[in-house]
Amino acid sequence: MRSLSSYITGVRHPEGFHGEGRTKNFFEGWYFKFVSQDQSQRWAVIPGIFRGLGGESRDEAFVQVLDGATGRSWYHVYPVHEFRASADSFDVHVGPNHFSAKGATLDLPQLRGRLEITSELKPWPVTLASPGIMGWYGLVPFMECFHGIVSFGHSIEGQLEVEGKQQSFAGAKGYIEKDWGKNFPSGYIWLHSNHLDSDKEASLVASAAIIPWLSKPFRGFIMGLHHSGKLHSWTTYNRSKELELTLDDSHVTWRVDGPDGLLEIKAERKRGGLLHAPLREAMHQRVEETMDAVFEVRHSIKGKVVLEAKATSGAMEVFGDTERLLRI
Repeated sequence: MRSLSSYITGVRHPEGFHGEGRTKNFFEGWYFKFVSQDQSQRWAVIPGIFRGLGGESRDEAFVQVLDGATGRSWYHVYPVHEFRASADSFDVHVGPNHFSAKGATLDLPQLRGRLEITSELKPWPVTLASPGIMGWYGLVPFMECFHGIVSFGHSIEGQLEVEGKQQSFAGAKGYIEKDWGKNFPSGYIWLHSNHLDSDKEASLVASAAIIPWLSKPFRGFIMGLHHSGKLHSWTTYNRSKELELTLDDSHVTWRVDGPDGLLEIKAERKRGGLLHAPLREAMHQRVEETMDAVFEVRHSIKGKVVLEAKATSGAMEVFGDTERLLRI
């Protein structure tokens, strides 16, 4: 059981490690995405830890790798004792791999070298009443899955050995988010891009998921569009309303209205690679993620369009019981 002090630290620092004292039924992972300047190299590296329920379940640390240009993915397992992380900052070690607000040192069969983060991270703001992207839901200890935005976007410099060949990441862009808790939602939609053609500093993240809640589950959504130096948000907890959420074989169409105006997204679905995700017994390969989706994004305030863009190198996951997700 977590102590009160570790709970308070976790609320104040969603970017930090929340697993102190947890020896079963817990996972935590950081999604470290980086895209080369010409967008030909698109990678996500995900360090993390999984604690099962005991018995035949296996505890493990891991580093997942997704090549967004080809859809290939790899899952590297490490002993739990080779994982360590800070509770009050983004600072994660898994074996010889190290991730922090300063960058990443990678020693993996696919990726070797050092990437430097050369600009300040842009996290979702944290306050006592609203600790990050989940708002006041982030204060509820029995939530199945918690989510955090470590950085909407930042600059990256460096060079990696990519499957034996040197590849420059000078002028690259990065993005970092994370999840922790007991289990991934049974159905969800998630998308992200910080390559919007009309605003080079803009970044979009949006998700909807089945949220178990007391006697009746509901569909929760959180959407953040950072542009023109400001975060605009549409969420379940800030009285925003979904006007449309539809899903077919080729597109996700989403329209949401709220205090920050109207957000319209049409996201083209593409086939991707498989990532491992936490179930209670093990990390199972089940989630398909693409990193070459294309989004059409329009943000209007009181009828005036303040951002209209085509977003590329988009990451997208559509998983699980989406029929139920759309129905509730």
